[in-house]
Amino acid sequence: MTIQWFPGHMAKARRQVTEKLKLVDIIFELVDARIPYSSRNPMIDEIIQHKPRLVLLNKADMADKEKTKEWIQFFHDNGIKALAINSQAGVGMKEIVQASQEILKEKFDRLKAKGVKPRAIRAMIVGIPNVGKSTLINRLAKKNIAKTGNTPGVTKAQQWIKVGKELELLDTPGILWPKFEDQEVGMKLAVTGAIKDTILNLHDVAIYALKFLENEYPERLKDRYKLDIIPSDIIELFDTIGRLRGCLMGGGEIDYDKVTELIIREIRTEQLGAITFENPVMIEEKEAEK
Repeated sequence: MTIQWFPGHMAKARRQVTEKLKLVDIIFELVDARIPYSSRNPMIDEIIQHKPRLVLLNKADMADKEKTKEWIQFFHDNGIKALAINSQAGVGMKEIVQASQEILKEKFDRLKAKGVKPRAIRAMIVGIPNVGKSTLINRLAKKNIAKTGNTPGVTKAQQWIKVGKELELLDTPGILWPKFEDQEVGMKLAVTGAIKDTILNLHDVAIYALKFLENEYPERLKDRYKLDIIPSDIIELFDTIGRLRGCLMGGGEIDYDKVTELIIREIRTEQLGAITFENPVMIEEKEAEK
């Protein structure tokens, strides 16, 4: 399955980010803690260049905590400050302001030495669709300012939002890149809901997810679907889950659409627990192969 998706409003969003860069002090790069690498837009490095950055691993409650620690260390080792947050529950909000102040301390000390009056930190939030930007803004601002939704593409225009006296946020539409060079990245985005389901072959996504769970979280897979052993054949695994969960058509045939929907829904709603679909070692190995 080849996933290609680059709507016109996303090209426009890229131009908007580039144009507004000079107005901000720092970039808040919001990623999905379950897929911190795959949910980073590869165009972002090119666009923001040397602008100070804070990576926010959102939906950290849905991710494997040990893997999240590995990712925070990975970013640290690459000279980037990173925080684990949960914008839905408001976890980590104070740390965002504190971390921003630490990152920008030298800049604001220089401005103060020149006699410039203290002002709020100006930050731009960037990230791919459906990663939780609007929810984060509303949490920081303590009111419903930004539109939110559980499908990609809700935020369409830019707006400035004041967060107390310390922070001003510039929200931006989510940006996805023109082509997923690595199809596995597309699968990870798909299984976590970052891409609209209507443009995907969900059977392929479910197969990818089951194979990943078999390799990385086999006990959870067995526990959830009451499996003594995990069948080595993927169709047999589908059949077993379908029979055990009653996903059947007339004549007792397996309803593969229902099994597919079940698997993806249960992963997204954490019925198999908090899962992270990649770790730094996986990514480094992949990069080394290029």
